[in-house]
Amino acid sequence: MNNIIVGMGEALWDVLPEGKKIGGAPANFAYHVSQFGFDSRVVSAVGNDKLGDEILQVFDGKQLKYQLPKVNYPTGTVQVALDNQGVPCYDIKENVAWDNIPFTDELKRLALSTRAVCFGSLAQRNEVSRTTINRFLDTMPDMEGQLKIFDINLRQGFYTKEIIRESCRRCNVLKINDEELVVISRLFGYPGIDLQDKCWILLAKYNLKMLILTCGTNGSYVFTPGVISYQETPKVPVADTVGAGDSFTATFTASLLKGKSIPEAHKLAVEVSAYVCTQSGAMPVLPETLKERL
Repeated sequence: MNNIIVGMGEALWDVLPEGKKIGGAPANFAYHVSQFGFDSRVVSAVGNDKLGDEILQVFDGKQLKYQLPKVNYPTGTVQVALDNQGVPCYDIKENVAWDNIPFTDELKRLALSTRAVCFGSLAQRNEVSRTTINRFLDTMPDMEGQLKIFDINLRQGFYTKEIIRESCRRCNVLKINDEELVVISRLFGYPGIDLQDKCWILLAKYNLKMLILTCGTNGSYVFTPGVISYQETPKVPVADTVGAGDSFTATFTASLLKGKSIPEAHKLAVEVSAYVCTQSGAMPVLPETLKERL
């Protein structure tokens, strides 16, 4: 069985107060998955420009594999400002390379060899990339233990009810935070019930294997039909939270594919995410003590 794990969507530069850092949830996800010894890929697009070349250089330096065709749009950038708690606020530039990911024969071959994929709503704001992501998901062959993870990742106004509905239909794991769950509940007209009930509704409505709910400092939950796993959020000195959620998703995915139980996968995901919060930037090297847990 092929065990390739794909992070698909935006590849960009986060322009932080102290300078630019490589960003985008798919790259963060694929990087952390690769730290656990999996064959991972970043799927996106870059511009035929200096910023695009620099993204490829960074990925090469991190020995991160990718399918990043060059397209006739500028490489994506995001202006990131951190608030007093180190929480990022984003200004995401539009009509950039990752809005225009082409569906190629090479990408079709990758889809046929993919065991797990993580995708979000942001990269679907443009029809070109949205179509490519959906074709990729539809091309993946059904196999035992396959994971199609929709890490919803709402940003600014770059989502619609239809995009979210279609993505929920195509995924079998939904990852969402407490604030996003409130937005989704308003969008879909769910009654004013508590967060857990909303999670059960989504799990049943879309026939999901799992729903992951993260609640910041208030812990996180994994809902599966009939069972809940809960983990407290460790208290750590926070450098910034950029990429922490992606490291959680990557660790959880890698753990499940290594045969760990949901509570074991959940616990390690929380610990890795907490460690990433203590480091600056989204792609720190994980300590051996965490990597050895798998």
